Amino acid sequence: MTVQEIKTIMEGFGIPAAYCEFEDDTVKAPPFLAWYFDGDDDFCADDHNYVHIRSLVIELYTARKDFTLEGMIETKLEELDLPYEKDGEYLNSERMHMTTYRMDIVLQPIATESEERQDE
Repeated sequence: MTVQEIKTIMEGFGIPAAYCEFEDDTVKAPPFLAWYFDGDDDFCADDHNYVHIRSLVIELYTARKDFTLEGMIETKLEELDLPYEKDGEYLNSERMHMTTYRMDIVLQPIATESEERQDE
């Protein structure tokens, strides 16, 4: 999976989504998603990273607990065969619910321009 594919998936839920954080004042009210990488566990041998494994975190913010939206996200993750862990909490200071999904994914490296031309 590539970063662009992840971004496309996040945008496919029909609510604002951003990597890590939104720019000032771009999102004023939930629901919205924030996603980011929180560490790695690459497969390494012989001084080389052979498989890039990243810990992907998806945070869903809602004004009220939204089981339908959570179900859409979970269905999509299951369709993609991405096993996840789910956690939730109410953020008193923000007055909203945060549902967190954590999963490990194999991240494909970003292709360079010369590699992209070779593929054409």
